[in-house]
Amino acid sequence: MLFIGIAGGTGSGKTTLARALSDRLGSTTSVVIPHDCYYRHLPHVSFEERSRLNYDHPDAFETDLLVTHLRQLRASQPIELPTYDFTTHLRMEHTTTIQPRQVVIVEGIVVLAEAPLRELFDIKVYVDTDPDVRVLRRMVRDIAERGRTLDSVYRQYLETVKPMHDAFVEPSKRYADIIIPHGGQNMVALGILSSRISQFLAESEAAAGRDLGP
Repeated sequence: MLFIGIAGGTGSGKTTLARALSDRLGSTTSVVIPHDCYYRHLPHVSFEERSRLNYDHPDAFETDLLVTHLRQLRASQPIELPTYDFTTHLRMEHTTTIQPRQVVIVEGIVVLAEAPLRELFDIKVYVDTDPDVRVLRRMVRDIAERGRTLDSVYRQYLETVKPMHDAFVEPSKRYADIIIPHGGQNMVALGILSSRISQFLAESEAAAGRDLGP
């Protein structure tokens, strides 16, 4: 089993890259696990307070649960992936059952900033995209998909997104094995990465065959 961590700033294209990589490998071979699914569930906090929380800090995520789930997958056990509602800032009641796959791709802004996560990854990738492009992508996503207003996106970017990027996300680049500019749109990098993974899988299958013997 191969664990891949894909990090990068908000709107960098890490989700696009993760999905494109998974599409190339196939759904029977790979699965994508977003770190965003592991935002902490805080039903005891009012909606107004939840709206003001810093969701770009590593402490906003229940990373311990993600680490536990990854270890379960490594042990060939299925997991129940949380479902997070970004409009209410709460987890939903239903979960998604994720079966173990040969390739597990974990993507999120701070997945390389968290040592317990980083230690589980066989390949660490950082998606590097120009800040102005990232800001525009974040703005479009949050308004269209998460029900935010232009003013709230603007304030959140200045108050938490940019400071947390500078403090945690950008510094985590030094842990990456591979740095990819332009995210999922970089077809050359996508091809190289998927080819290397396919080679790893082929080598693993060949080794397993040798271990079984005649």
